[in-house]
Amino acid sequence: MNFALEASHLPLTGKRLRQEASRDDLVKLGFMAVIGLYLIVALAAPLFVMLSKSLSTYRFELAAFEFQVSDETGANWGPVVSAAELNRELGAVADTELSTNSDGRLAATKFFPEFKFRSPVHYRIRGTTDDAAFLVGSTREKGTAWREYDSGTFRRVVLRPASSLGFENFRTYFSTPALAQSIHNSVLMAAISTVVTISIAFALAYGLTRSCMPLKGLFRGILTIPILVPSLLPGIALVYLFGNQGVFKDWLMGYSIYGPIGIVIGSVFFTLPHAFLIILTALSIADARHYEAAASLKASKWRTFTTVTVPGARYGIVSAAFVVFTLVITDFGLPKVIGGQYGMLAVDIYKQVIGQQNFEMGAVVSVILLVPAVLAFAVDRRMQRRQVALLSARAVPYVPKRNARMDTLCFAFAGLVSLFILGMIAMCQIAAIVKFWPYDLALTAKNFAFDLMDGGGWAAYANSIRLALLTALFGSVVVFAGAYMVEKADGFRFGRSIFHFLAMMPMAVPGMVLGLAYIFFFNNPANPLHPIYGTMTILVVCTVTHFYTVAHLTALTALKQMDPEFESVAASLKQPFHRLFFRVTVPVCLPAILDIAIYLFVNAMTTVSAVVFLYATGTKLASVAVLNMDDAGDIAPAAAMGMMIFYTNIAAKLIHALIARGLLARTQAWR
Repeated sequence: MNFALEASHLPLTGKRLRQEASRDDLVKLGFMAVIGLYLIVALAAPLFVMLSKSLSTYRFELAAFEFQVSDETGANWGPVVSAAELNRELGAVADTELSTNSDGRLAATKFFPEFKFRSPVHYRIRGTTDDAAFLVGSTREKGTAWREYDSGTFRRVVLRPASSLGFENFRTYFSTPALAQSIHNSVLMAAISTVVTISIAFALAYGLTRSCMPLKGLFRGILTIPILVPSLLPGIALVYLFGNQGVFKDWLMGYSIYGPIGIVIGSVFFTLPHAFLIILTALSIADARHYEAAASLKASKWRTFTTVTVPGARYGIVSAAFVVFTLVITDFGLPKVIGGQYGMLAVDIYKQVIGQQNFEMGAVVSVILLVPAVLAFAVDRRMQRRQVALLSARAVPYVPKRNARMDTLCFAFAGLVSLFILGMIAMCQIAAIVKFWPYDLALTAKNFAFDLMDGGGWAAYANSIRLALLTALFGSVVVFAGAYMVEKADGFRFGRSIFHFLAMMPMAVPGMVLGLAYIFFFNNPANPLHPIYGTMTILVVCTVTHFYTVAHLTALTALKQMDPEFESVAASLKQPFHRLFFRVTVPVCLPAILDIAIYLFVNAMTTVSAVVFLYATGTKLASVAVLNMDDAGDIAPAAAMGMMIFYTNIAAKLIHALIARGLLARTQAWR
């Protein structure tokens, strides 16, 4: 007889009883640990290394080096003197020149004004600490032992800086007016673009859900086209439309498209589909009884709009605003093409890393760029937690009534915006097939001869397709398996929470920041994963990680639709979880898995910011080739490569639709 069970008032003694984990539970825990380790290695660890890099400062510590100089016989040596003492005496190096970056070099001959490389004089050098290092050509020397060189060799000796931690890099950034101005410019552009985009997206979504205008399906398809092109392409289209040789340059009344005007117009173009789809979803959920109540109370249309329609969609509007703000402030391609001399944070990272090889300052800009993105993400998540269900079980779907004036107005506005989108795409198409805009408009295919251009050639296009296919395949497997462990695993609540947090992090990390973090983390010979640096593998890992969050949320939404009783029934029948997973869960969630695959494919084809630091000679990508050709002045071939990406995404969408239709017909007959 068990006394502890029958006499509950008695204190329990001995070890606490714990439910024994089943074999399936241990397998699930193992899978969760593997995918959690992937997120730590591919996201958390690189970001931590980048943060530490932004705090790393480098300075030539002259007191750490000592010299000795011989006479012309090379046998008699003078007194030992430090580089600091020589510099105080000669003033060879100013104090401001002692601060440098990790690649800094200071020639030792600077401290010997009478140095001649053909002199018979010999030189000795040593460090006063074990960490003091210098280079003799490309050979690194370190330590306190004396090393002797003749004059010809000594001219190749350069001192290396010592590293320390501090906020000096941030002080340098904020004390540089041109760099600090980029923060103001980025926030201003993001704010203006957000207001304009949300206004247009709301009007379009309102027209599609609250009017009876014709061709709704056609407009919905046209409005999502910008998702299929890289953000560089609208910049190229604007150059052809409003640039120095543009068709409509007079429309700008003397203002230049290269700068804020171009950035705002281009940002509205490529962020409009994101805002439109979010607000459209929010407005689609409407209870007709609220409108009937407003009508019975004889409320005006404006009052109904402000008290029923807008409050019902406010969380969708807020989410869309944060998405647009984050996309604009973190975008790199558009301001690079059309921004001119107007400084933006994302472009500053590119200039610091590629242009000046100043990785520490690039890390500082990345940390600054991370702040608004993380704040926007945190506020958005807080707002979403306050959202409550607006559609109850007794709700009546809203059906718009015909109103000739309203329908015509909505149709005209949707037509105008669609014309703008199609016009931008058509301009890129024209640019890709004419000989020399605007002087020779004869048709030609020479702009598609990418192998003759600087940028990447057709191999870059093939690499992009390979990257997109690998990302879609492995990304779908990793994301869906991870979401399954979060949603369907029993117990491990703390581990699942950590995993879910890691899965949500990529949404707040801009592509440029992630790419730079990968340089710091994977381009370290001490890292066991260093061999994947410069390969297609790191591009796939980076792309999957960059777009992980949306795919994870899609998979979670599909899994939440499955009744937990499936797991209970399988357990009672003593069926292993993998049999339930492959025979029930995957077929039921197949539509979501296919959506994840095409989402990853399209984004892998168009992404620039996350991979621009990571490609190598053999792994150049089409989107990066667009950037390189635009930099080289080959704008027409850049437009042609951008259109190839567009054609590929259209083809992928059609293939996805056909495959989905066939597979769903066989596996979703129960629906």
